[in-house]
Amino acid sequence: MQPYQALEEQLKLHKGIPYTPHWSAAPDFMQLIVDHVLEHKPGTILECSSGLTSLMLARSCQLNQRGHLYSLENGASYAEKSREYIQRYQLEDYASILHAPLETTTIEGSDYQWYSQQAIPPHKIDMLVIDGPPGFIQKHSRYPALPLLFDRLADHCSIFLDDAARDDEKAIVALWLEKFPALTHRYLDTERGCSILQLER
Repeated sequence: MQPYQALEEQLKLHKGIPYTPHWSAAPDFMQLIVDHVLEHKPGTILECSSGLTSLMLARSCQLNQRGHLYSLENGASYAEKSREYIQRYQLEDYASILHAPLETTTIEGSDYQWYSQQAIPPHKIDMLVIDGPPGFIQKHSRYPALPLLFDRLADHCSIFLDDAARDDEKAIVALWLEKFPALTHRYLDTERGCSILQLER
């Protein structure tokens, strides 16, 4: 818990945080996405997965008095736990935790297990945070995010991919850059690696 104390103090999260060993994003990744929200004030944030990042992103929107986070969570119990923390801090106006079970989705002739698209709101996405589905489910588990969401992205969307030091995520980024020439990419050597992709069109 100690590595997260700086963020807890910055965001004044003094009623506890939903930290989950082995599942919660590393504090340096969280600091990156919190700083981005506080600086750029995105209107719509979509997050693939939920948990501690959801609380911190929602609080950042509240501090901005602008923006709304939508978190896709395939596990019903995880979604409920995330909602409990949103309610604990009275952040319902800034965050929606959406139960989106994994379902078979075919992309370019290959089947993937990805979040139910029925749960995704129709708004243009200003910031996309990708920390799911879990990598052990399938090869290139997080690849579907951009093929499925690209047309929903705002013209100046920022995309943050966690766990980018893994070989699978490196391959995913390479596929994205090949498929979507409007993207630029930079890699940050955080604890688990972070790829930041910027869309400009």
